[in-house]
Amino acid sequence: MTVYFIGAGPGAADLITLRGLRRLESSPVCLYAGSLVPRELLDSCPPEARLVDTANLTLDEIVAELATAHADGLDVARLHSGDPSVFSAVAEQMRRLDALGVPYEVVPGVPAFAAAAASLGRELTVPGVGQTIILTRTSARATPMPPGEDLRTLGASGATMVLHLAVQRIDAVVAELLPSYGADCPVAVVALASRADEVILRGTLATIAGQVREAGIRRTAVIVVGRVLSATQFPDSHLYSAARTRPERNRAEPDRSVRDGAGQGRPEQGLDEPERA
Repeated sequence: MTVYFIGAGPGAADLITLRGLRRLESSPVCLYAGSLVPRELLDSCPPEARLVDTANLTLDEIVAELATAHADGLDVARLHSGDPSVFSAVAEQMRRLDALGVPYEVVPGVPAFAAAAASLGRELTVPGVGQTIILTRTSARATPMPPGEDLRTLGASGATMVLHLAVQRIDAVVAELLPSYGADCPVAVVALASRADEVILRGTLATIAGQVREAGIRRTAVIVVGRVLSATQFPDSHLYSAARTRPERNRAEPDRSVRDGAGQGRPEQGLDEPERA
């Protein structure tokens, strides 16, 4: 058997990946975060699947469920909101499974910050304005932040910053970022990104805290801080520039991709697209 740690996406049921959906459809056991994972996804589980809401379970209780499924030879779909690589509490589960000798696989999902950027209609890496994104959080009601990862230190770079699990401390967030970003720096708060009841607030470091309080946003939100949110005057990227040198291609062979076993186009060696800069 295998435990599949599946990124269920930011909220909309149709933002799960095809791989994640297929794993969900074939697993006779499903553990899901009931307060965050859309209920519609559970309809994709096998009809007789064992469904376990982990919202009120401890880590030991969750691992016990996984170990029991392993003993019974049953695959498990372990649904997490967003993407398992960021703020998912997957690391400690994998550590326990390693100790027990239980195999697992991680299936990536759409992270909340990507869904927020889509809702805002903004690219978070804009040429000449911002090419770095800091994903972080605050330490209230959670494990302490490591040394050197406080907001004042991280904000000194002026990079675009995305904060998870921090909207309840919006006043403290603003106070810590003001010295580096300035009161006029654009800020957006996206709550319940991609869902039908999504809420979007746009403002500056000077105004956003009041907007958050007025809207009553207390959870399930990301805060985006940075000049990229309002950038309109910036150079075109080098990727599509007419000045960029491109490799010569045989005009008689317009499609120079090769096909892998899954039938997906794959560039030949040496013909990969250059990095965007």
